[in-house]
Amino acid sequence: MKQSRYQSATIKPIVKLGVILAALAATGCATMPQEYGDPRDPWQPYNRAMFKFNTDFDNAFIKPTAQAYQKVTPEPVNRGVTNFFDNIADLTSAVNNLLQFKVSRTGSDVGRILVNSTVGVLGIFDVATNLGIPSYKEDFGQTLGYWGFANGPYFVMPIIGPSTVRDTLGFAGDVAVDPFYSINKNEIYWGFIAVRVIDKRAGLLTASAIFNEAAIDRYSFVRDAYLQRRANQVRDGDPSDDVIDPEAWDLDFAD
Repeated sequence: MKQSRYQSATIKPIVKLGVILAALAATGCATMPQEYGDPRDPWQPYNRAMFKFNTDFDNAFIKPTAQAYQKVTPEPVNRGVTNFFDNIADLTSAVNNLLQFKVSRTGSDVGRILVNSTVGVLGIFDVATNLGIPSYKEDFGQTLGYWGFANGPYFVMPIIGPSTVRDTLGFAGDVAVDPFYSINKNEIYWGFIAVRVIDKRAGLLTASAIFNEAAIDRYSFVRDAYLQRRANQVRDGDPSDDVIDPEAWDLDFAD
């Protein structure tokens, strides 16, 4: 009973966020100035402000912690932590592949979970990859895209970063299915949250360094890269664009 109440308390705020986003999508675009006329990004003033906040927050707290973590953590331990959280992500992927009727991929994800959770000692060792069992990381945003939901406007989430209306709503599904988020909140829970975030950020240190050197307009670079990557993921590598359909979200980008 405690677990179900916690899941409800976790999901309800995200559902409310989805309702707010839907309301913004229906009303917010007509007031956008002409210089923000990109149909993918009608909320650009807000998005740029949130992008700056996220960047400042990362530079002040998350990035230095990730750098220190990477420096003091032996590579085998670092890899084991990453494998552990990847094993949890395989469960979410299996659910989403099943919802998309991708039977072979579902079987692959389930196989990875079984092998890595047992022989791989709770996923610390990625035995499944060594056995040739591929990893398919699907999420609820991709599932919604598979069933025809348009991207909707680009949206920068606080702390979490780049998203779209569709992917933000899909985030609620990811939280609901992820078993890690279903445990009771206590010191251990928040400790695992911190380790998960820092481990993920540490894995992006090299990429972010290249990005900082290459990007002129960092905001536009991140936005375009994110949208292109999501289009590729939703269509499993199909070159067709995952375009935004204004009519699907009741938007008039011409105003």
